[in-house]
Amino acid sequence: MAAQQGLLSASGRVRRRKRVNRAVESIWLLASAAAVAVLGIVTGSVLVRGIPALNLDLFTKTPVTFGETGGGIAHAFVGSLILVGLAGAMALPVGVLSAIYVSEFADQRVARGIKLTLDVLNGLPSIVIGVFLFTLLVVGRGQNGFIGAIALAIIMLPLISRSTQEVLALVPNHLREGSLALGVSKWRTILGVILPTTFSGILTGTTLAIARAAGETAPLLFTSSLFGDWISGDPGQAMASIPVIIFEYSEAPDPHLNDQAWAAAFVLITFVLVTSLLSRAALARSRSKLEQG
Repeated sequence: MAAQQGLLSASGRVRRRKRVNRAVESIWLLASAAAVAVLGIVTGSVLVRGIPALNLDLFTKTPVTFGETGGGIAHAFVGSLILVGLAGAMALPVGVLSAIYVSEFADQRVARGIKLTLDVLNGLPSIVIGVFLFTLLVVGRGQNGFIGAIALAIIMLPLISRSTQEVLALVPNHLREGSLALGVSKWRTILGVILPTTFSGILTGTTLAIARAAGETAPLLFTSSLFGDWISGDPGQAMASIPVIIFEYSEAPDPHLNDQAWAAAFVLITFVLVTSLLSRAALARSRSKLEQG
């Protein structure tokens, strides 16, 4: 009798646990659906407002005279490409080298300090970075693309470093031990064994950082916003960028410029969304390979 009561009690606990699990899963599903719905509403509303200006001219032509129709923001697309490219060239080597030092050389206390610093830098408001560089480099010298690229590189640095650290932590120790057992030096082990193994993970982390930097506006307002309406490839001068164009055109009195701001916003949202999805899928695949290997 006691054994039967114990079985009934255990069965009741199992049923209650299953009900709780189903309730928790339902809450998670509703929260996820709400997040996706918000993204869909934002993207859809931006697309509806930007459709009048979403054409080939937007990508291939420069602005026209005030009051005229037509034209585009080709100078902003070129400027954003150059700014983000320069920022990536600055942030990638520093981020990867710092991640290698933290993961392979630094002791635990130093590693924790560097990780904390990177986390704080990652959470730092981008406008603070813009004001800092404005005071340090712009005042007395003027705005230019290099300073804007430095601002974006500071934003990208912690993302690249932290994602690289996570991928390096997944490299099986037997790869390091096998290389060192053959008499290979540690730095050659890192260059010849560890980095090739984690290349795809580093690449996806860099892509995520690029997606983040491409949408930043505040730092560029202080460092590279006094640009002309022509296509320029000289980073020694202030260069146009998509986020700054969106900011300026959204407040313009010309309705056509407002339409172009919405169209540019949709292009930027699409770029960030597609890049983030592809990067996270590639990163998950890279992690799976490292965990299996």
